[in-house]
Amino acid sequence: MQGEASEGKGKHSPVADSGTPHPLAPRPEEAPVWPLSDGVSRVVFLLDVASGFEETLLRRWIVEANPDPSNDEGRVEILKIPCSRRPRGGLDPRLEATLAAGDDPLFAPLRVAWFPALRDGRRTARWSDLLKLGDPRDPSRLRARWVHAFTADRWRVVAGEPALASELKARWRSPDQASAGATQGLADFVARQAALALERGERRLRGARYKVPRFVHEEVLSRPALRGELARLAGQLGQDEARVGRDAARYLKEIAATHSPFVIDLVVQLWRRLTQRGYDELIRFDPAAVERVRVLSQQHPVVFLPSHKSNLDHPALQLLLHEHGLPPNHTAGGINMNFFPVGPLVRRSGTFFIRRSFKDLPVYKAVLRHYIDYLIEKRFPLEWYIEGGRSRSGKLRPPRFGMLAYVVDAYLRGRSDDVYLIPVAIGYDQISDVGDYASEQSGGAKETEGFAWLLRIIRRLGRSYGRIFVDFGEPLSLAASLGPANPAADPDPDEQNLAVQKLAFECCVRINRATPITPISLVCLALLGRGDRALSADETVVGLANLVDYVERRKLATTEPLDLRTAEGVKRTLEALTESGLLVRFDSGPETVYRIAEDQYLSAAYYRNAVIHYFVSGAIAELALVSAGELAEGDRLARFWQEAMALRDLLKFEFFFEDKQTFRQELGREMALHQGASGDWENHLSRGAEATLEFLQQIRPLSAHRILRPFLEAYRVVADALCRADPQAIIVEETFLEDCLLLGTQYALQQHVKRKESVSKVLFATALKLADNRGLLEAGVQNLEARRKEFAEEIRGAIRGVDAIEVLVRARHAGLFD
Repeated sequence: MQGEASEGKGKHSPVADSGTPHPLAPRPEEAPVWPLSDGVSRVVFLLDVASGFEETLLRRWIVEANPDPSNDEGRVEILKIPCSRRPRGGLDPRLEATLAAGDDPLFAPLRVAWFPALRDGRRTARWSDLLKLGDPRDPSRLRARWVHAFTADRWRVVAGEPALASELKARWRSPDQASAGATQGLADFVARQAALALERGERRLRGARYKVPRFVHEEVLSRPALRGELARLAGQLGQDEARVGRDAARYLKEIAATHSPFVIDLVVQLWRRLTQRGYDELIRFDPAAVERVRVLSQQHPVVFLPSHKSNLDHPALQLLLHEHGLPPNHTAGGINMNFFPVGPLVRRSGTFFIRRSFKDLPVYKAVLRHYIDYLIEKRFPLEWYIEGGRSRSGKLRPPRFGMLAYVVDAYLRGRSDDVYLIPVAIGYDQISDVGDYASEQSGGAKETEGFAWLLRIIRRLGRSYGRIFVDFGEPLSLAASLGPANPAADPDPDEQNLAVQKLAFECCVRINRATPITPISLVCLALLGRGDRALSADETVVGLANLVDYVERRKLATTEPLDLRTAEGVKRTLEALTESGLLVRFDSGPETVYRIAEDQYLSAAYYRNAVIHYFVSGAIAELALVSAGELAEGDRLARFWQEAMALRDLLKFEFFFEDKQTFRQELGREMALHQGASGDWENHLSRGAEATLEFLQQIRPLSAHRILRPFLEAYRVVADALCRADPQAIIVEETFLEDCLLLGTQYALQQHVKRKESVSKVLFATALKLADNRGLLEAGVQNLEARRKEFAEEIRGAIRGVDAIEVLVRARHAGLFD
């Protein structure tokens, strides 16, 4: 019998036999207790039973499984341990006396496992089981008798890995046990180990998809480290230790997931029906990538860090992992989602809820930290959204560091030899939430989660939104990134915080790399470049040609071969967008044409932004070339890099840029992609302004006007609003952003802003963050008004570069976009 963290086998193999041949029956060599070896004085069976009937079955098995009962007479003892499925009975008082005896008995835990009926090759509980007296894995006494009598393949005697008393005593006294957990008596320890051994034995029958923790509250709250920390906090807070302990127990109950295999089955079926209601095919994924994740999760603790675009992100990932036999993740969820009926269901299928803010709750923080320690030690997979919340713009939000800091801290304190972070890109052809996001970007309030909100989401899924895509990025090892853990070291907090930020940034970069390009994202990218102009399918093909060429030349990941070179292929995508209301179609003339609906520019921008990161470096290079070409004399290459770095700094809160050296290399590769047979691109810049312009004209596609203009125009609105503001006044963010929405709407009407999707509260908020980073929000500081004007002029200069690119595009294609 070993603790929950260990999956290794000792010298005794697990015992399991139902006595009745059926598909779950074990091989004979898996039941080695009988006959007892010469070195074993006696065997003590520890029975985990929920009823007298189960006890009868186990006692019968003990007798029937022994080939020579007369030889082992007097060498068998039967004791009961607390039932793991439901509160029934306590610890048999005879266990302490048995452990105190002078011999070295073999302890063999036993229980009866019950299974759902075999349906479609799988034993899975269904919602209909609720009408049949509940969980088929935990039947009532009458139902158990019926199953035993009529369905022999649905029950089975399971034995956990046996262990000698000497082995258990040594483990109980070991330093590892003391540091990992419980301060408990030997008899309680043995009962706990027996229950955990039975869980592992039963898990081998049910599969890893039902690998769930047991005794979470007991093990976390009894940890010496937590108890010591709570004692210190009690002194600091001036509170009684017992009261602090009660608070800790209450917080852990509020936080921790309470897995149930029965509810896991029900929730997975619910997710399947929900996703199938809105999507044609369930999930697209790479089977080889799932297998790599499986192997990794068997060797190390893993943390899944998905992108967050939709309320269906968690259902999609949980469904995919469950269908492929992986254990359920422990998923961090906001306490706002803990409402009936969602909260109770998802908590019992793996979600643990944390408060949005708890900086002034030291006991809460201590409990959460030790809960994460426990999950890391036991190798239970974790999951949370690195962005914190759903993206309203389509691109990744800046990462949140809190949960990652807890995991890094657990690793550095030696809770595991390594932890792997697994970036996950979850994408969709279209999503039902996009209208809500557009409303919020226009200043609308976020809808409060609740039962009515849930019903609206379900109703909205009543039409087809295409497909769901789950792609796993390259895993990130904490051991490789941070070096070997040294629990004895006292890490510098600033260095550790910086390491967490770098890890979070790298995870976001890897999510972006794993994100595939969809036909809809490319079509939206192209259409937004044309503003409010309507286009036919043939015109759209022309406009997409260079974009498709670029994607193929760079070998960028796509959800499918891009069928966008023919009018028929493009029309399928245009019609899908028309059906969702994002486009309007005019088909009363000689030729059918499409354009973005008047109130759907932000929605179209959402799909464009999902893949915009693939085009940002190229767009920056174009503007840097424009700036270098404007230099009549001097070092144009130096000007190119100066402008590129200035744009990188201007947009650093908008996109995930690599470090400066890697960024320069990336821009160099981007430029080399377009130099063709004309030679080294750097030589073009050295040959003069005309040669620089010639190089710029041969770039396919030119993209700065459709990639960077919306962001730069939004930044201009914020910069102009700052220039209008009183430099002595304090900037109140919410009020200021409302003013920016009004100013942006005015600019759009005056055509000072050319892209309607530039008027976005999300973009304004990021621009304000940049202004704050540059010290432009500090009321009353010296030269503030002049510095704000310099900021506005810097943005106008970048927009002038975008204007120059757009002139080139129009000249090149006589009115058709590039």
